[in-house]
Amino acid sequence: MARPLRVEFPGALYHITSRGNAGEPIFLDDEDRLTFLDILAEVVKRYRFLCHAYCLMGNHYHLLIETQEANLSRGIRQLNGVYTQAFNRRHGRYGHLFQGRYKAILVEKDPYLLEVARYIVLNPVRAGVVKQPGRWRWSSYRSTAGLEEPPSFLEVEWLLSQFAPDLERARRMYRRFVAQGKGVELWGGLKGGVILGGERFVEEIKPLLKERKPEIEVPRRERVAARPTLKELFEGVKDKEERDFRIYEAVIEHGYRLAEVGEHLGLHYSTVSRIVGRQKSKLKM
Repeated sequence: MARPLRVEFPGALYHITSRGNAGEPIFLDDEDRLTFLDILAEVVKRYRFLCHAYCLMGNHYHLLIETQEANLSRGIRQLNGVYTQAFNRRHGRYGHLFQGRYKAILVEKDPYLLEVARYIVLNPVRAGVVKQPGRWRWSSYRSTAGLEEPPSFLEVEWLLSQFAPDLERARRMYRRFVAQGKGVELWGGLKGGVILGGERFVEEIKPLLKERKPEIEVPRRERVAARPTLKELFEGVKDKEERDFRIYEAVIEHGYRLAEVGEHLGLHYSTVSRIVGRQKSKLKM
């Protein structure tokens, strides 16, 4: 099966969805949801994402992510990988949690960011879980509407600034905007199943589609130039599962040699190699 299209560049905006394997739940209780949001906060910080909206449902999630670097796939891979390990550990299971790779739709920021953000927070209403978006705890609606403090990873300023310069007025207008969107059709403007935008935006993106080559390996010297230190990579690691994922990230994403990682952690390079191999198997989608 061909892999879905990935177009990454600084300033890109994406609607991200990822579903449970065979439609199974990815959140069994509130503790799972809190764990996911904690991991999301770390990923947003590490990869310098701007998260404009989110919603956690039973068997899938939605994110509206703007990237400041061309690094979406790395960040979402870490999000899904670390959460899968935490979920499996907590519930005594193993194997894939998510069904294939995540889906990413490239979105033209103006005028579609507001529309996609509204679509995301109305998910529980469309699904019949609640009648009003403010009744659903696990989305960005309450924070954006001023009903509670926003989490550290949520960017609400830009979205609210599109309604009014005064914060309280902007929040009121946002609540009205969301309430008016329950029957709005959003995806009629989807181009090729992967781009939501006007004709001009699509024309601007076309050169990136033609130039893009699948799964190009970034030369090691380029990864080394801007990589974090091993101390930074392993700072705050809480358990073996998270350590193993960081080992994979250090070797595959940042170009550290097996011996370098092993020396830092007090492990033989062959042990590091086996860990990387196991992580590749777990994260292969």
